[in-house]
Order: sequence, then C-alpha cells, then structure tokens
Amino acid sequence: MVYDQAYARRAKGDLLLSLRGVSKQFGAVTALSDIELDVRAGEVVALVGDNGAGKSTLVKVLAGVHQPTAGTIEYLGQTVTLDTPGKALELGIATVFQDLALCENLDVVANLFLGHEVSPWRLDEVQMEVRAWTLLQELAARIPSVREPIASLSGGQRQTVAIARSLLLDPQIIMLDEPTAALGVAQTAEVLNLIERVRDRGHGVILISHNMEDVRAVADRIVVLRLGRNNGIFTNDNSHEELVAAITGASDNSVSRRAARKLDEPAHESIGDAR
Repeated sequence: MVYDQAYARRAKGDLLLSLRGVSKQFGAVTALSDIELDVRAGEVVALVGDNGAGKSTLVKVLAGVHQPTAGTIEYLGQTVTLDTPGKALELGIATVFQDLALCENLDVVANLFLGHEVSPWRLDEVQMEVRAWTLLQELAARIPSVREPIASLSGGQRQTVAIARSLLLDPQIIMLDEPTAALGVAQTAEVLNLIERVRDRGHGVILISHNMEDVRAVADRIVVLRLGRNNGIFTNDNSHEELVAAITGASDNSVSRRAARKLDEPAHESIGDAR
C-alpha cells in the first residue's frame, strides 16, 4: 500500500512523483492541459510562469484541493487519487502556502504541533519543545526561542517555522508557494539556505516563485508553464534569456519541448551533476 511506503525515505534521485497528461477544467475554462512533471528525491524543481500560467492550480491539484479532470498522478510508483488535502498529507505531500497559515498569538512550539499535539494523557509540552528544538537545529534555523510568539518573528523566521511545521510528519515532497515574496535580502538568503538544507535531507521540493534569481540559486530543474501547458524544462546551463523567452512565449513551443526532453534525461541520471 502507498500509505506504508510514504514515510520510508527514498534514495537521492529516486522518482517520487510523476504527472502525465494532467488537465483541469473549471466549466468552459481550461486551467491546465496535458501537464507532465517529475519530482525526484533530493532535488528542487522550480515551477515558474507568468500570472495565469496555471502554477497555483497545479499546486492545488497536488495538495488535494482540486481534482484533475484528466490524466494520472503516480506517487512512489503507484497511481493515486489526491481527493482531499488530508489524503495528500497522509501520503507524504506537504504544502506551505504563501499566507503560511500561522497563528500569531501562539508560540513556535504551538504552531509547529497545531493539530498534531503530543498528548498521550495530557499535553506533553516538554516533549514537543524538545522535538521542536531538534528539528529547528537540524535545519540550522535562526529562531531566538521556541517559546517566542509568532507575532514577534521576522518574515524569514515565520517562513522557517512554516517550513519546519511541514517537515514534522517527514513528508517525501514539500511544495513552497512564493516562499521569498515580500522578504528582504537577508531574509531571502536565509530561506534559500533553508530550502537547500531541506533538499539535502532527501526531500523533493517543488518551488513556486516569480523571482528568477531565487529560482536559479537553488533549483536543479526549472519547469516553465505557459497558458496552462508545459513550455520547457531548463537547468542553470540555460541562459536567463532562454528562460524568460519560454515564460513570455517568445520562443516556439515545439523548440522548447524538444530542448526540455533533451535536458530532462541527464537531469534524471544524476541530480548532483546538474548543480
């Protein structure tokens, strides 16, 4: 069963998630059409595109918020149906949305364990605090205290708490929606370093961002969506101009897809070589 496999850590480079022909329609509007996407253990896949490209819809499909109209989703080698957010999380696909969904009046520990409190008979504050410190130390997070209220933390520290919370159940894949939006230079660097550490732990990371500098800093592969369709797969070997051309539609789709197929094969063979 997939549920039994979800929390067994995969080796670096193993295929975790595969989308084939995924489409999503809202009435007469086609938001996604024949999307293909692979995510492997220990890699960061950036999902980029202009407004209306379909990034948010695809994330919600993978998060179990929307169900695809057509296509298949394979997770850990088995075809799955992500019909609820709880199902996606249970399988091992965690999402950190842009609004973070943190409770500002609660401290770091309470936010990390919200909905997953340790309470065999009564709330075990000590165990939760120890686990919180352990996780944050593994991520080299710059949090002054786990008893600090969220309201007193910086934007980068809040993002760190949200990412750490997503790691609490040890998922295979973590999706980050615009994690550096509205952050300063120092806070952005802190979050990008955190993303690299999450990748180094063996998780597959899907990064949604409009900031091409951030994307090129941490991504192993860059998947471009345009008007709800795949429009190329790139690495840092490609120029900034090629990437922008795929995003804006300046390049021919067929040329981009041929280049994407060529780039995708060596990236699958050795993720480490692409960095």
